[in-house]
Amino acid sequence: MFDYSNAVEPGRKINSRWLRFLINFAVTAVVGFVYFYINLPALSIHAQEFYWFVGLLCLVYIGCSLVTSGHGLRSGVREYLGHVKEQCIIPGAIIVLLVAVFLLGGISSWTVIRANSYKNLLTVEPGDFAEDVAEISFDKIPLLDAQSAMRLGDRKLGELADMVSQFEVADNYTQINYKNRPVRVTPLVYGDVIKWFNNRREGLPAYLIIDMVSQNVEVVRLSAGMKYSPSEYFGRNLKRHLRFNYPTYLFAEPTFEINEDREPYWICPRIVKRVGLFGGDDVKGAVMINAITGEHEYVEEVPTWVDRVYPADLIVQQYDYYGYYRNGFFNSILGQKDVTLTTSGYNYIALDDDVYMYTGITSAGGDQSNIGFILSNQRTKETKFYPCAGATEYSAMSSAEGIVQHLGYDSTFPLLLNISDEPTYFVALKDNAQLVKMYAMVNVRQYQIVATGATPAECEREYIRLLATQGITEETEIIETTVSGKIVEIRSAVIDGNTVYYLKLENDAPYYAVKAKDDQIAVTLSVGDTVTLEIDSASTGEIRSVLSLKR
Repeated sequence: MFDYSNAVEPGRKINSRWLRFLINFAVTAVVGFVYFYINLPALSIHAQEFYWFVGLLCLVYIGCSLVTSGHGLRSGVREYLGHVKEQCIIPGAIIVLLVAVFLLGGISSWTVIRANSYKNLLTVEPGDFAEDVAEISFDKIPLLDAQSAMRLGDRKLGELADMVSQFEVADNYTQINYKNRPVRVTPLVYGDVIKWFNNRREGLPAYLIIDMVSQNVEVVRLSAGMKYSPSEYFGRNLKRHLRFNYPTYLFAEPTFEINEDREPYWICPRIVKRVGLFGGDDVKGAVMINAITGEHEYVEEVPTWVDRVYPADLIVQQYDYYGYYRNGFFNSILGQKDVTLTTSGYNYIALDDDVYMYTGITSAGGDQSNIGFILSNQRTKETKFYPCAGATEYSAMSSAEGIVQHLGYDSTFPLLLNISDEPTYFVALKDNAQLVKMYAMVNVRQYQIVATGATPAECEREYIRLLATQGITEETEIIETTVSGKIVEIRSAVIDGNTVYYLKLENDAPYYAVKAKDDQIAVTLSVGDTVTLEIDSASTGEIRSVLSLKR
């Protein structure tokens, strides 16, 4: 008689094998999707997280195979191992391949054998400081540091009853050049998950613009809220929105900017690897995301209104490669001939409608002096080196604090200015409440030359006098300009605890700023009064600082 069991058995084995495969594949797919959705790894062989992601999928599949093949133990260990081998040979081979590629990629990016490639990541041109960095009028000098800007932003939000209970100010105060004025911009963020749930339909209603000269904080309310930001959840989260639209791209940290029409954007620089598989981070274009609509576009040539494409930390890293490896890897360790590196810290300066990062350059010996500094355009990465032996930024800060040590003021990180063709550190001096009380200028070449003043103009006057006294510059007469007229408008603002009055005179365009603590007569003025104001001729622009006031 014909044995039907033998005829059916082969079919049963095939169905069982494919069923196990489908179960293993389904579990692996679910785990992979959850991991990808949460961690957002780039699907690129240049991203190290890609190898961990694929390796995890293989291990999950192998683990599932060990479980689903367990029924074979009733048929014997040999048959069970055969099932495991059948299911695991491909993912096991993938893991071996991943490890091999990962190791080879690391070797291909090793600085010992690729030092010259790392050195060439950044092109550094020589520069002429007096020619490249023009003297800036005080209405263009950013007087606020990031910490002070954050305090002003938090204070402004506290004044808005309709927002303060639901939103907070983001910490990423991006310094940009907006319509030829240095400002910091930052969006609001949701206070917590519950507040996100209550407000997600409308989105984030506003962002802040902090003028770094006048210290004015403007809340820009949006007719349609921002739906895409790092504080969003699920598909509207900025990084998730990026990853799902550009799964193979590597990105630097997005920055918040606004265009000339005040439309909010996220600028997301694309990171590429220039050395081997994993080394030599560089930027190649950026994805621009409209923060309101989520519309996105990848461009290799960003528009000129964008100021921040190359992160400052990336430029610092590339210069350190350039300074370390210009004479080869072994010279960076043994002889250290001409080995240089950046100092701790950096700041920004606005030139020609672009934002430049600057930092000091010192020798590898780690002494307390600079051999020069670099300026690097954060939109184009054009970088120039300016030789100038002198003090490091922190040495200059210590010099400024030493002048007012009896007052206990702390110095902000310096700005680099051109004063009488001399590289000059400009700092604000704060009290324990983080309020700016004075300003100081420190000569880069001779950091014992320190001038202080209650206003930037007063500080500059004293600094120019000291330069002439020390024979660094020729004796220059500081011209003081006197203007008289009838007051047609008075405005006031409280800035860092000080009341500042802005006077507009008849048939005169600018506002004249005078602090009440500097001249109490300002408190008694009314529209229609005739006044005589003494201002420094170096003070130009829409708002000018008053040296003295007479009625």
